[in-house]
Amino acid sequence: MTLTEKRVWIRLVVAVVAYGVYIGLVLRRADGRPLPDVPYAGLLLVTTGASIVASIVVEIGLAIVLPGGSRAIDVRDREITRLGEYVGQSFVVIGGVAAMLMAIADWDRFWIANVVYLCFVLSAVLGGVTKVIVYRTPFQP
Repeated sequence: MTLTEKRVWIRLVVAVVAYGVYIGLVLRRADGRPLPDVPYAGLLLVTTGASIVASIVVEIGLAIVLPGGSRAIDVRDREITRLGEYVGQSFVVIGGVAAMLMAIADWDRFWIANVVYLCFVLSAVLGGVTKVIVYRTPFQP
């Protein structure tokens, strides 16, 4: 497994875990209240920032524990990364359009922010899964 593929796995797992933690904390804070009344902004920012920091820390830790991993990126790695990013970007567009339509329809900011966050996570997951699948199958750039 190349270092690039390990990074894909790390980012995929961290994105799912961070979003799961966010949803769990929001639901726990709701405690029977309507979701738009739950203070969510701080949680959203903290879990997003924590997922970025966690990815970096885990990648650094992996590089320390497994120092022999090749840092060379070949054409195949670049093409897999590009393909995964193209596939994942579809959810960024969907999230942007959904947020725009929700704002036009005057939905609560809670729903708009959470749809954008969900689409960012789905983008990361879809892009990551695409990369993992392509890494595990014969692929000629």
